[in-house]
Amino acid sequence: MAEQHTILLVGESNVGKTHYGAQFLKRLMVKVGALKMHGAPTNVEAFTTALSCLTEGMATDHTPASSYVESVWPIQDDSGRTAELVWPDYGGEQVRNLVTQRRIPPAWRERVLEATDWVVLIRLHSLRSDEDLFSRPLQSFATSETQEEPTAFEPSDQARTIELLQMLLYLAQFSLDRPLRKPRLTILLSCWDELGTNELPPDLLAARLPMLWSFVRSNWTTPSVIGLSALEKALSKTMPDADYATRGPEDFGYVVLPDGERNTDITLPIQRLMAETA
Repeated sequence: MAEQHTILLVGESNVGKTHYGAQFLKRLMVKVGALKMHGAPTNVEAFTTALSCLTEGMATDHTPASSYVESVWPIQDDSGRTAELVWPDYGGEQVRNLVTQRRIPPAWRERVLEATDWVVLIRLHSLRSDEDLFSRPLQSFATSETQEEPTAFEPSDQARTIELLQMLLYLAQFSLDRPLRKPRLTILLSCWDELGTNELPPDLLAARLPMLWSFVRSNWTTPSVIGLSALEKALSKTMPDADYATRGPEDFGYVVLPDGERNTDITLPIQRLMAETA
């Protein structure tokens, strides 16, 4: 019996989770990638609006903060490996709240405990990386003698992402005595098209978020870093893109693999996880 893959998809607001899910589902439906649908998907309502918008050449709205819906997609790759892909759609604010409130809701708790693979979406273009103790000179935190109240500092997005991973690892009761083989970890650098770079994805992550990359490299045996452009270009929510509407959304989007290869098959990050053995 094939291993059942359950994906823990983690990403804050505005990283492109819904657009990627809609584009991924479209690829499965039209059978143009390494993965194909191997049965009837369930609960795809969360992606219906996004698919309709993309078909018309427009971006979809932000997922409501309180929303949490799981869609189940039975999939198969070209080698005959099958899996049941559980793809959640939720408001990215929930991820930030996991850290700020130090509380994990029941729905998230169940997902973490069941997950065989973790996929973390990070949008480098929108991250703050210069507001924590590890990336600013110590003197910048010094309080002057005339200052009456201490200045409040928030952790950087980099530090918050590390803390989130630590919380998930603790909840799933994984020991860090040695690097982990499971859950397998893939980091997707989303909206790659807006970065305008030719760097390899792992090198870019190491340069932009060195503390996060060090944490990941220390605690996973084979972490994967892949560039993702789910839409290939920015779309408006009100003005249709004629090229998109004519050619169809499945003709757009690409990934940049760890070795720098650009591929139009955006299902490859999941297919690569399926091909790995625990």
